[in-house]
Amino acid sequence: MAKTILIIGACGQIGTELTMALRKVYGSKNVVAADIREGSDELMVSGPFEILDAMDASRIDTICAQYFVDEVYLMAAMLSATGEKFPKKAWDLNMNSLFNVLDLAKEGKVSKVFWPSSIAVFGPTTPSENTPQKTIMEPSTVYGISKQTGERWCEYYHNKYGVDVRSIRYPGLISWKAQPGGGTTDYAVDIFHQALEHNKFECFLEEDTMLPMMYMEDAIRATIEIMKAPASSIKDRSAYNIAGISFTPAEIAAEIRKHQPTFEITYKPDFRQQIADSWPGSIDDSQAHNDWGWNHYYDLESMVTEMFTQLPKRSIF
Repeated sequence: MAKTILIIGACGQIGTELTMALRKVYGSKNVVAADIREGSDELMVSGPFEILDAMDASRIDTICAQYFVDEVYLMAAMLSATGEKFPKKAWDLNMNSLFNVLDLAKEGKVSKVFWPSSIAVFGPTTPSENTPQKTIMEPSTVYGISKQTGERWCEYYHNKYGVDVRSIRYPGLISWKAQPGGGTTDYAVDIFHQALEHNKFECFLEEDTMLPMMYMEDAIRATIEIMKAPASSIKDRSAYNIAGISFTPAEIAAEIRKHQPTFEITYKPDFRQQIADSWPGSIDDSQAHNDWGWNHYYDLESMVTEMFTQLPKRSIF
């Protein structure tokens, strides 16, 4: 019998692509998308969809029972920049939604949980180069605080109740399929839209701000791979570092000029600069390599080429 998967927050930047990828792997009818609002036409017609507030534990329980859900991917969250504007709302959403899902697994109503963490768990006192799996964490944003706290709860529920929960710390994610969201690293998505539409971009980070990034296809693959891995391979039940590409705004702009030589970039740092300065510039993901075989495929050159190949095909301008 095929497993049934519920994706909460399926209409977000990651959730949309994860839903479509999982439907290809497990079959459309076996992957239930859920969000507080409807998503893209492609997502809505490709398989079952339910309106769901991630804060509503009773509704999550009902959907899991209705579809005989085996695994839950909790992708709903308020991201870093937005969370700084609405700190209490960000905390409530990011934490209560996690408890709702962990409790379902604790009660034996679902067998496995995926919950995404983030490089936002790190802070200004964290080693900024090749940040190790286990290190100092003193996050300075509400988003980061909620993710660090969530990691501790995931590990607690695994150790105390045997919950099979798995997590990875996403770096900044870059995709041609979704508009930029509310994250600090989303300049690296918006820069392509602005380049194609206006041939210029005003960056809210300084030109030499190095941040860990990843092409979305790699991130989706990492998510599916960690959930497919045998439980015995998952040695860390807080969250795994995964790494892709680290670059600065100036470096991605230079790569864009290889495709669009007249592209111009200017810099006007805002409150997101302080957030970015608290995060690492590069990540050591050797434990994910060793435990469950993680490897990224895309480098900066191949990612930019893919973005310029795919974005113009979408009628977004």
